[in-house]
Amino acid sequence: MSLSIDIVGPMITEGGQDSTKTTRMSSETKAKNIVFDVVGTLVSYEHFFVVIGQRLGSKLQPLNISARLLGFAWLESAEREYTYLSLSGKYLPFAQVFEAVFFRVLHFAGVPEPRSIATNEDVKFFMQEYKKCKVRPGAKECIDRLNEDGWTVWAFTSGDRERVIAYFENGNVKIKSKNLITCDEIGIGKPEIAAYTKLKERIGASADNALWYAAAHGWDVSAAGRAGFKSAYCTVLEKEPLEDIFGETDVVTATLPELADKVIPTTASYTRS
Repeated sequence: MSLSIDIVGPMITEGGQDSTKTTRMSSETKAKNIVFDVVGTLVSYEHFFVVIGQRLGSKLQPLNISARLLGFAWLESAEREYTYLSLSGKYLPFAQVFEAVFFRVLHFAGVPEPRSIATNEDVKFFMQEYKKCKVRPGAKECIDRLNEDGWTVWAFTSGDRERVIAYFENGNVKIKSKNLITCDEIGIGKPEIAAYTKLKERIGASADNALWYAAAHGWDVSAAGRAGFKSAYCTVLEKEPLEDIFGETDVVTATLPELADKVIPTTASYTRS
């Protein structure tokens, strides 16, 4: 959107006569878009790890298996299989893959007979509890600051729409449901570059507008950067940026509110609509 203003005022010429000077000033209102990853970034895994310990801890301890490490291995294994399936042309929803690989993960953890210490009912229970994960401290504050500064805040997730909307509602995070884009809807999983290309198309941002991507997963934010987004990485999840592996990002912070504080000034010259 362009705004033009005519400023008319007196001007003294060399002959001493008054003249009129018209100055044409223009300013542009540019869109400010920022996309957030959801689970791991705005939403913490902590509740999920706790319930694994509560449900299976007494069976895992004699085998020297940490509930937290098991939960992490389950997530990582599911993300790998989900991604590989997408890369090979067989996209499946993450939740379907996540549920399916649990007993395989127990096997890799060193459990001789995985189904002797857990049941299908346990897996169903964990899948339901995964939906109850909480918004990370500082997430609401981060999104509020960006909204107040005139940013359009988006979310891009491999999770299902219903679950993610519930996370936002329960945590009072102000991201509109129409601004939530899921990999299930576009049929391509992160971090395929094509997924971020589809994301950009959905946003519809032009080249001269601000377009940022924020995540606490190094693989996610670095892929978005290669797809043309400005990149903001928060170390709240992974702690170690590993820039020698993933490359440098435009912004790196330890907390989500700090991320907002660093991103907002990058558009200080923009005119708010």
